[in-house]
Amino acid sequence: FKEEDNIIFLSHPLIDHSEGQHFLNETFKIIMEEVLRKGTDIKEKVCEWKEPEELALLLDLELRATGEPRHRLLQRVKDVAKYSIKTSHPRFFNQQYGGVDYHSLAGRFLTEALNTNLFTYEVAPVFVLMETEVLRGLRQLVGWTEGDGIFCPGGSTSNMYAMNLARYRLFPEVKSQGLWGLPQLTVFTSPESHYSVKKGAAYLGLGTDNVILVKVDDGGRMIPADLDEKIELAKSQGAVPFLVSCTSGTTVQGAFDPLDHIADVCQKHKLWMHVDAAWGGSVLFSKQHRHLMKGVDRANSVAWNPHKMLVAGLQCSVLLLQDTTNLLKQCHSANATYLFQQDKFYDVNLDIGDKSVQCSRKVDCLKLWLMWKAVGSDGLAERVDRAFIHIRYLVEQMKKREGFHILGEPEFVNVCFWYIPPSLRGKEGNADYQDRLAKVAPVIKERMMKQGTMMVGYQPLGNRVNFFRVIVFSPLVSQKDMDFFLNEIERLGNDL
Repeated sequence: FKEEDNIIFLSHPLIDHSEGQHFLNETFKIIMEEVLRKGTDIKEKVCEWKEPEELALLLDLELRATGEPRHRLLQRVKDVAKYSIKTSHPRFFNQQYGGVDYHSLAGRFLTEALNTNLFTYEVAPVFVLMETEVLRGLRQLVGWTEGDGIFCPGGSTSNMYAMNLARYRLFPEVKSQGLWGLPQLTVFTSPESHYSVKKGAAYLGLGTDNVILVKVDDGGRMIPADLDEKIELAKSQGAVPFLVSCTSGTTVQGAFDPLDHIADVCQKHKLWMHVDAAWGGSVLFSKQHRHLMKGVDRANSVAWNPHKMLVAGLQCSVLLLQDTTNLLKQCHSANATYLFQQDKFYDVNLDIGDKSVQCSRKVDCLKLWLMWKAVGSDGLAERVDRAFIHIRYLVEQMKKREGFHILGEPEFVNVCFWYIPPSLRGKEGNADYQDRLAKVAPVIKERMMKQGTMMVGYQPLGNRVNFFRVIVFSPLVSQKDMDFFLNEIERLGNDL
């Protein structure tokens, strides 16, 4: 690689630059300029909004029998960059992923170029060893000296894996005999858990009606006493409870279920305890904030998405297991002899593909490994701690401004709030107040999207009408961005 004018491009004197290589060089220039320079510049827009019909025509999405010349293809690349949402922008607060870590990004470039399938040591020697080491490092943070794990295509898949493993442990015959001989199995989770718990129950044939919702407190945390009661009730009705899915960092409020107390209940009833820490797991790096997950070491499995708070880049998700009996492989293996021959010239235990329900599996460990190598555990801890500092500042500033109403003191780095325009202030007693308040967030969201100034999500929750949920964790965010966020909400909503 050479670097000229901050543009990285491919160059080698011995390579005959074909048309495809020229196109790749030019594409790298576009990525560096449009995605990484402009896409992280606060003077640039977060999005260039177009209505769907207009955007489809502009992109000329139709696929044809004949190819296009390079200059036209490069324009397509520019258009893709221009009209995509700039998720690395400091004012993208919409999701639980965003920002950019350049070491991780380098890892993503490298794995795409290598095009490696992570299933056997013979085709992925570097990454089999690397994944093993990264999983070991993450398990150590959970508090396990031994165990197992696998990188999965997202936290939803990790949660489904845990459900499948818990069922297999209890009824291993399900692998060969199917569902016909099983009793009614029940799963317990909170109403604020991720929707993948219900999706997993549907996908695995358990049925969504057998996902029992446990009451939560005002902060959205599961109530262990109610969990115990609901397990007893399910047993009395002839069902077989087998898994409790806790949440560390709920999607909306960022709540952390009390893991230690839930572990007591799971131990009493001999249930698999799964912790969905896809969002909140990264607090384990922080000495200041890891107490939020006290008791996680008592779980059977943990889902964790480093592509969220650690900014490892999509996708980077793991399922961690305390199990040392090779349960992952027992549950999922099909023993394909064309791939997993047992008479290979190396240790066949390094062929990890049979642990997965996938055959083809992308390499997701390199992006996290490179980032971790670059900044160390201390650097990742600092990233987590800085996010909490930003949130405290944002909440303090909200309390000083009229019109911002916080749902509750944030436990994590989610701030949920209503913006109340001047026309609605003091009208809380009016019969139509809630209906009018519910319309505020959608209008402000539409305005910010069409103007491209920033992005933030909103949603209802239970009997609460639409409110904003701002997520702050990107290492590119500053206090200036926090001030801009508040000013922009006021600007966009003041006349409603």
